[in-house]
Amino acid sequence: MIRSDIIRGHLDSIILRLILEKDQYGYEISKQISIRTDNRFQIKEATLYAVFQRLEKKELIESYFGEISHGGKRKYYRITTLGKAYLKETVKEWKETKEIIDLFMEELE
Repeated sequence: MIRSDIIRGHLDSIILRLILEKDQYGYEISKQISIRTDNRFQIKEATLYAVFQRLEKKELIESYFGEISHGGKRKYYRITTLGKAYLKETVKEWKETKEIIDLFMEELE
């Protein structure tokens, strides 16, 4: 398991990236994060919904209710045009940050 504080600053970008692929609901996003990280990182439900609220407030995503499934309506999230622009910028920042950190984190022998 990776420490959550290392990833915390990138949760907005991770979630935006998943929603960019297709509109998704909370549990689906949570499962994708677990699957793609081979269960090395799992997002807590409270954290996930706090991110959704923050992204909606910034108008980077919007939500809507989908079809009734397994006893209730699912709330789906989709990325907005503003969200796509924000994601593009954060990916650029990440690449630059990674280059700098890589300079100092080479393998120790």
